Amino acid sequence: MAKWKTIKTRYIYQTPFGHLRTDSCQLSNGETIDNYYVHEYPDWVNAIVLTKEKQIVLVEQYRHPGNDFYLEIPAGKVEEDESYEEGIIREVQEETGFISLNKPILLGEFMVNPATQTNKVLTFLIFDAFQSSSQNLDENEDVTLKIIPFDHIEQLIEDHKVTQLFMVSAYYLAKNYLSKNEEN
Repeated sequence: MAKWKTIKTRYIYQTPFGHLRTDSCQLSNGETIDNYYVHEYPDWVNAIVLTKEKQIVLVEQYRHPGNDFYLEIPAGKVEEDESYEEGIIREVQEETGFISLNKPILLGEFMVNPATQTNKVLTFLIFDAFQSSSQNLDENEDVTLKIIPFDHIEQLIEDHKVTQLFMVSAYYLAKNYLSKNEEN
C-alpha cells in the first residue's frame, strides 16, 4: 500500500469558508481517478467549558443545512494568525462572554472526514470559566447562551436533544478526562 500521487489539481470554487477542488490521482496500483473531490476547510476548535459549579456553557443556534436548532459547545474555525489555543479562547469569549484564568486542556485532535475533507477539529476542556462580558457575535450569528449542569448532558444525548457529533464526542472526552483525574 502506498499514498496516491496527485497528477493535477483544479479548483471548482474558493470562498472565505472553504474551497472545493478536484484532483486527478494515480493510485498505488497504477490506476487513475480523474475527478476526486476534496473540500478544503480551515481547522476547527471546540471546547467543553465548565464553571466552578460544574455547569457547562452551551450555545443554541439555527443551522441552515440541518434545518433545525442545535444545542452545541462553543466552536469555530481557527484564523490564520492564531494558534489553536488562541482560537478556542477567542471563540468561547465571542460566543458566550466567558473566559477562564486557566489554560485550555487539549482533549483530542481528530480528522473531520479524511475521505473528503482536509481539516481537523481540536477539542479542549476549559475549567473555572466565568462570564466577563456579553457576547461579541459575528454579523450573521444569532446565538442563545445556555448554562446547565454538566451531568445532565448524557441524558440530553440519550433523549436526542443533543445531536451534534462534535459535541457528543467532546462530552465523552471530557467525562473520561474528569473521571481519570478525580481518581488521582
